[in-house]
Amino acid sequence: MTEPIRVGVVGFGLAGRIFHTAVIHATPGLELACVVQRSGDDAKREYPEAHVARSVEEMLGDTSIRLVVIATPSYSHHELAQHCLREQRSVVIDKPFTLTSEEAAELIGMARERKLLLTAYQNRRWDGDFKTVRQVIATGELGRLVSFESHFDRFRPEARRGVWRESGGPGGGTLFDLGAHLIDQALTLFGAPATISASVRVEREDAVVDDAWDILIEYEEPRRMTALLRATLTACARGPRYVVHGTNGSFVKWGLDPQEDQLKAGMKFDQVGFGEEPESAWGELKICDGASGARRVKTERGDYRGLYENVRDALLGKAELEVKPEQAWRTTRLIELARESSAQGRRLKVDFSAQP
Repeated sequence: MTEPIRVGVVGFGLAGRIFHTAVIHATPGLELACVVQRSGDDAKREYPEAHVARSVEEMLGDTSIRLVVIATPSYSHHELAQHCLREQRSVVIDKPFTLTSEEAAELIGMARERKLLLTAYQNRRWDGDFKTVRQVIATGELGRLVSFESHFDRFRPEARRGVWRESGGPGGGTLFDLGAHLIDQALTLFGAPATISASVRVEREDAVVDDAWDILIEYEEPRRMTALLRATLTACARGPRYVVHGTNGSFVKWGLDPQEDQLKAGMKFDQVGFGEEPESAWGELKICDGASGARRVKTERGDYRGLYENVRDALLGKAELEVKPEQAWRTTRLIELARESSAQGRRLKVDFSAQP
């Protein structure tokens, strides 16, 4: 049998604890060998079999670690990824991949030169609701798509000044956070758009970073459709997660994938009900042919392990990498263009010709 791939995780905050160590530990064929936690013993209590290092250098001293996951604040992603690639390690970077497309291109070049795997942690491709909307679109029942809406609404009316993401430093704000997911999902479904227009703003009185945004991306032939992506932290009453309209009908899905909350509550992937939604949360599909009524569509089971299973298989040469670093570059570039569009108050053309 193949020996498990030994993995090191840098960071044990929310991302490292919930979205990485818990998922890696539950993925067959991967071994959580090391966690870099600069202070505290939380990681050792949670994973006593893993080594807890106090620095990245200490972790990289273990040459048996083949894959490094960077789960630190966004502003440190580029430098840490550079360091690990130089040490000949494959790298998974939590979103956002980098803060600029130039940084993303540099990392891609380093990984290619060294023949290493490099990817972004776009785990929300494995959300049950996204898998479901993807399948509904794939059936063709909706006809030619004309519009797609994706919302990520939260209610956090007061800014958290002690949290790096809301402190005003580099890499903060919800566009880098939630935007990286929604843009990636749209690009996964529909590919490169023709234009982008955006409003990136601050809605809360005490906030110092963007906490709300609307991004409209438009597609030309053969799609001739629009995709509206939006997020806010002031939605006491949340809007629908997805709204898809086609020439034959519509699909509407409310609610958020349950995996994040389940992991925070200590639930495990192999427990009954993990990643599953109750029937009350299923989406509604309506075909307007004069005969069909609306029907509920069962939400597929979400499972974040799918991303790490793919990374494992790609490292073993058994599968093509699903979240390609070039796709992460495109997402980063659209975030840049969204900020430019908002600042200039105009629609911009999308040009991915500089993609590495």
